[in-house]
Amino acid sequence: MGAPSATHRTVDLVYFNAGGGHLASALALEAAIQRAGLPWAVRLVNLREVLDPNDGFRKLTGMDPEDVYNKRLARGWTLGLTHELKVLQAVIRWARPKLVRPLQQHWLATEPDMVVSLIPNFNRSLYESVATALPGVPYVTVLTDLADHPPHFWIEKGQDQYFVCGSPKAVQQAREAGYAQDRIHATSGMLIRSTFYETTPIDRAEERRRLGLDPDRPTGLVLFGGQGSKAMLGIARRLPRMQMILACGHNESLAEALRALPAQAPRVVLGFTPDVARYMQLADFFIGKPGPGSVSEAVQLRLPVIVVCNSWTLPQERYNARWVREQGVGLVRSSYAKVPGAVQELVRDLDRYRAATHKVHNRAVFEVPGILQSILAQAESRVAGEALIPDLAAPPLE
Repeated sequence: MGAPSATHRTVDLVYFNAGGGHLASALALEAAIQRAGLPWAVRLVNLREVLDPNDGFRKLTGMDPEDVYNKRLARGWTLGLTHELKVLQAVIRWARPKLVRPLQQHWLATEPDMVVSLIPNFNRSLYESVATALPGVPYVTVLTDLADHPPHFWIEKGQDQYFVCGSPKAVQQAREAGYAQDRIHATSGMLIRSTFYETTPIDRAEERRRLGLDPDRPTGLVLFGGQGSKAMLGIARRLPRMQMILACGHNESLAEALRALPAQAPRVVLGFTPDVARYMQLADFFIGKPGPGSVSEAVQLRLPVIVVCNSWTLPQERYNARWVREQGVGLVRSSYAKVPGAVQELVRDLDRYRAATHKVHNRAVFEVPGILQSILAQAESRVAGEALIPDLAAPPLE
């Protein structure tokens, strides 16, 4: 059989729901592939559903494993996650044979032409399952963090896969792991939704008035991902005179607690909203955790950022704080108690920090489809070339 026709290529995007950023990246990439006009059937593959198709974890505990992680994020219980990450990675390595088998069966049954991972920690098992079940099918890891958190997080050594890296730091890490240059593809940043590029000009003064905000007052957007965080309560209490838009995501109890707080300046408290880009347009700066997605979204919409990085910060997000400093797009503080001082400093010099955001040109969501297209074409050419090589071990024909 020859290579599949252009109209019959199937590309699987692997994600899970822990934290929400991996699914957001998968959806952004799916939309980007469609927008690029590539004739592929794109399928979203939830890794948890493949590994636990009968919901054994949910039946035993009453919740999905991702829910445990997300509840910890919402409550701010992140201090022990550095140690727990090492334990998790050890368990994944120990259980690799048991993980690979159901994955092999899944790929054999679904036969994708390319597998793209947007998740960390499981890439050794995922790669081995694809390589053994479907030899020649390319496996690509798209890092949804600005850099790896070695070992065993994003970039595993000793494999023959491809990497898409959103920073020079991540490219360097892939090289140091022993990967050849043709296996490493650089983008100009993180995958974020196209809505952050397609915003239309708005009347900020009028929109602020409509929301009950002062059109002339500096306004901060406080955002801690799709699950929110109790840290937002401390920020709101410490900044009673600061006009703020507080986005709580799916954490309705947090939204209710924030609405009940007394304040000396107008505030808007949001539950989950798909219009984050619009609210960013109404703000002057961003306060949140150093998540790669939310920081990249804020910078794309020219919002300087204030992030906190300390022992409670997720280990894979700590490099992002360093990136904020290096790019000059905001301020990093070691505790939420220091956020009010950071706000004062940022507001005093807002134009300088805003100018720094204009120097960041992230076009990753438009770059990755072309990268994947070239990887798939390269893999198919290699398979076609191998098919033409005669089997030298075969006896000559009579």
